[in-house]
Amino acid sequence: MPRELTYAQAINEAQTQAMELCKEVVILGQLADTPAGIFGTTTGLAQKFGPGRVQDFQVSENLMTAAAMGASLTGLRPVLVHQRLDFMIYSLDAIVNWLALWRFKSNGKSNMPITIRVIVGKGWGQGPQHSKSLHAWFAHLPGMRVAMPSTSYDAKGLLLESIFSDGPAIFVEGRALFSMKTHVPEQPYRIRFGQAAMRRRGKDVTVVALGMMVPLVLRAATELAQEGIDLEVIDLRTVSPWDKTTVLESVSRTKRLLVVDPAWRSFSVSAEVIATVAEAIGDSLVARPARLCLPDSHTPMSSALEKLYYPAENEVKTSVRQLMS
Repeated sequence: MPRELTYAQAINEAQTQAMELCKEVVILGQLADTPAGIFGTTTGLAQKFGPGRVQDFQVSENLMTAAAMGASLTGLRPVLVHQRLDFMIYSLDAIVNWLALWRFKSNGKSNMPITIRVIVGKGWGQGPQHSKSLHAWFAHLPGMRVAMPSTSYDAKGLLLESIFSDGPAIFVEGRALFSMKTHVPEQPYRIRFGQAAMRRRGKDVTVVALGMMVPLVLRAATELAQEGIDLEVIDLRTVSPWDKTTVLESVSRTKRLLVVDPAWRSFSVSAEVIATVAEAIGDSLVARPARLCLPDSHTPMSSALEKLYYPAENEVKTSVRQLMS
């Protein structure tokens, strides 16, 4: 029987194996060395590898990022962990003005192999300061790779790829995915950036989904199949770079496109995907491309209002039916 791990366990295993394979891999993060281990993703690492390689850090995100940058220039491969993506914003200067362009400024002679793990909250009333989906911000930066795994398998493979590559990466984790289980091989493996996953083959509509939206779209696809609507579901997995080839090939066949993006609608990754498709094959489409995103408003604190804020299966089905009409 295939071995299954939760999303959180897969992240933990990826870091464990990376640290076993390479003594230069270190973990920095607030409460990273505690038994709870940041939702279980760093549990046991400090006990196994010692405080020199798994360290708690004071509440100073910019300082932590700067420390990791200096450490990377000495030969280490730091993994920074932010319990909420929102808190990483305090280190925006270090990321935008130094980390993303370091290789460019050094004419390719120097690298900062830093992986920044960031968690995006959803559920039990996260509120506007604990739930921002800002992957489009960082995908906009030349020199910065951005991953958004939706399965345990991808979480492990993309995290190992991030850690052992020579440039910086931002690894976006959907908190709502942490308890979900999928098959994960025990041995280490890597998934390349820029390679989307075909989650479901279909002929009627191409649905491109990101991160925590992927399971939702797959559930909607199963329900729509009972109505005779056959969705092709593509999980981008990474948004910088993103797999234009797979998306264009799919839309060329279905001639319909829906992008489901867990971020604000305006200036989103969904806009980039739709623009690329429109520029390349827009004349061949039989319906205008559509997108399903978060409202251009901040996340409510109320759990009841939060349920209305995030898209659900019915909204995916409605968007698909409109494309088919």
